[in-house]
Amino acid sequence: MEATIGKFFESIGTFFSGGDQMPWCDRDIIVGCEREVAEASGVSEEGLNESIMRLSWALVHSRQPEDVQRGIAMLEASLATTKNSLQRREKLFLLAVGHYRSGDYIRSRQLVERCLEIAADWRQALTLKKVIEDKISKDGIIGIGIAATAVGLLAGGIAAALARKK
Repeated sequence: MEATIGKFFESIGTFFSGGDQMPWCDRDIIVGCEREVAEASGVSEEGLNESIMRLSWALVHSRQPEDVQRGIAMLEASLATTKNSLQRREKLFLLAVGHYRSGDYIRSRQLVERCLEIAADWRQALTLKKVIEDKISKDGIIGIGIAATAVGLLAGGIAAALARKK
């Protein structure tokens, strides 16, 4: 019985915390990637691009909002010059992750759909799309609950005011 109750409360906690299964990145990894980019500058264009992609990945998976925004900016700046469809797909996916992390679920979903136009069966993009849609649905349910509570409080206040006048 305790296990059932524990699972119930865990599922409620996950519902409200939005517990996604995407990986997080520590500051140490970001610093290492930044060092790698600095060392790759001037060596080879391909090596530099790979280093920048690793740094972008680390930034959009960071717990720090300013890192996520920096990753989004880096990816958006490099997307326009990306010709290779595989690299374009990767950048779109990382942009979607970044926008998801920053709470812009609509933009994130748009970017994931662009990924799926390039590779319709890409499992990572399909998983992220489901996570985004679940989050949008959950936020809608919470919003409806808040609105219903507000209406209930307002109606209760009006009823109380009318009862006092009589």
